[in-house]
Amino acid sequence: MNLMPRIAVYPGSFDPPTLGHLSVLERGLHLFDRVIVAVARNSEKKSLFTTQERMEMLRESLAGLDPRQVEVDSFDGLLVDYARSRKATALLRGLRATADFEYEFQMAMVNRHMEGGLQSVFLMTEYQWLYISSSIVREIASYGADVRAMVPAPVADRLEKKFAGRP
Repeated sequence: MNLMPRIAVYPGSFDPPTLGHLSVLERGLHLFDRVIVAVARNSEKKSLFTTQERMEMLRESLAGLDPRQVEVDSFDGLLVDYARSRKATALLRGLRATADFEYEFQMAMVNRHMEGGLQSVFLMTEYQWLYISSSIVREIASYGADVRAMVPAPVADRLEKKFAGRP
């Protein structure tokens, strides 16, 4: 009998977090004792929100969950190195469509090659979030449209402030 906690890392840019992200996380919490939501810091990628802002939005959006079960953190470098440092045994990844699968399958194989003991676990988001992506949310919000049906309330508030006064 394994008494080690089952820890998963749920990595992503979360720029911004969506209800689809939360759906995958909530489903992952049924499989793992602890999920670390890991915001990727990537200086090469132009993000709308800073790493700190994305972490704050996630923490605000996850405020009702047990902090012993969910943690928000950030990382840079190789995901497998970060997962190893956090004693994770799995990477939690969300899928929406076949395009997601092809990319995620490739990444899972590379991660398995680099760290054989690290499993990739794929969960489909709930059907109502299949069409939502962070990039679509950013674009819609940039035109001043209401995105509250796609993102948690704290995220919608931050998007409104970010794009306030834009033509």
